[in-house]
Formats: sequence, structure tokens, C-alpha cells
Amino acid sequence: MNVSNLQLQGLYLVMATLVESLIAKGVLSRDEVDMALARAEQIALGDERTAEDMAPAGRDALAFPARFLRLANEEAGEGGDVSFARLARLVGQTKGHYPDEL
Repeated sequence: MNVSNLQLQGLYLVMATLVESLIAKGVLSRDEVDMALARAEQIALGDERTAEDMAPAGRDALAFPARFLRLANEEAGEGGDVSFARLARLVGQTKGHYPDEL
């Protein structure tokens, strides 16, 4: 596996842990985190160049961090395991399709 991919995996896990710490300290609620991450995903996917010039796989790659962190937030709230492999698999299983893929 590419070293930069491993670095990104580590970064996503660090971010998930930091978000969980903010929630535990009462700085943000779990719902506020979810809304912020949903907004980030929509901003990334709403960029004109993304919709027009990028293949669905590229759009999925761009949206992956927000989707991953949203699932990590949800799983942590339910007492679940924040494992990169499991959450990445869930991102793929729950992502849905873009209108131009149908």
C-alpha cells in the first residue's frame, strides 16, 4: 500500500478521535458534528468542477473523508468500534449513486 494512503488512514483516525474528544467535553454535540460534516461533503460535491469534470469514483474519493468521519461519529455514539477498515467498508456500502450514474 502507498505510504501516503497509510498516512491518510492515520489522519482520519486522529480526526475521529479529536471529534470524539470535542463531543465528550461538550464543545460540540454529536448532531452538530454530523451537520458540519454533511455540509463539508455537500460543499465538496457541489463545486462546479466536481459535478462536470470528475468521474463518480473521483467524487467518491473527494467525499470519502466527510463520509468516513460521519460514520465514525455515528458509531462512536452507539459505542461501536472506530476501525478504519470497517468504517471504510461501510462508506462504500452506504454511499449511494449520483444522478449521472443511473
